[in-house]
Amino acid sequence: MSPGPSSTRSSGTVLITGASRGIGKELARQYESDGWRAIGTTRREFDVTDYSGIRQFAAGLKGVPIDLLLCNAGIAGKRGTALGSFDYDSWEEVLRVNLLGAAAVAEAFVENVAASDRRVVAFMSSRLGSITEASGHTLPYATSKAALNALAKGLSVALADRGIIVVALSPGWVRTDMGGKGAPLSPEESVRGLRKVIEGLEPGDSGRFLNHDGTPIPW
Repeated sequence: MSPGPSSTRSSGTVLITGASRGIGKELARQYESDGWRAIGTTRREFDVTDYSGIRQFAAGLKGVPIDLLLCNAGIAGKRGTALGSFDYDSWEEVLRVNLLGAAAVAEAFVENVAASDRRVVAFMSSRLGSITEASGHTLPYATSKAALNALAKGLSVALADRGIIVVALSPGWVRTDMGGKGAPLSPEESVRGLRKVIEGLEPGDSGRFLNHDGTPIPW
């Protein structure tokens, strides 16, 4: 990965899911401020668990190159669940949103990405998704992000011959509704780091799991 500059080289088109608040909203704001066309989606445009809705929205963008697809939409699910108190309905919902929703979005917009100049798909993961660093806490969320990482790695191989870079990114612990007020990073700081990482991506980085500061995270 090359050291990306503090701002992007030039404008492009980015599609960001989960852009109504938190990291997604800040991603859209920063990209727009740098002259990008930022297509920020919320549940108003489509719910990531509504696969037909995703396809319908994608049909409206047929032929539009998307330089960067940021699959950011996600939920934490119930906190504090442990053996003996698993809520499987909640767990399934987390998997539907965080894993299957991201897969559906990537599938729906892959042709748009392939038609662009930059050709990057980035999945918003979490360090909690690292199997190597597993803590045993927040199991529904952690397992959904570990599965998302597997999706990113698999798609990096499947899309390599089309020149599409696919990565999993961790935004760090961020002061959002999900991260809480005690988190050390502001959304602005996290997104600045993420954008620098994305800007520095090269083909050899496809399939990597990277922190917001560019350091690799073990699977």
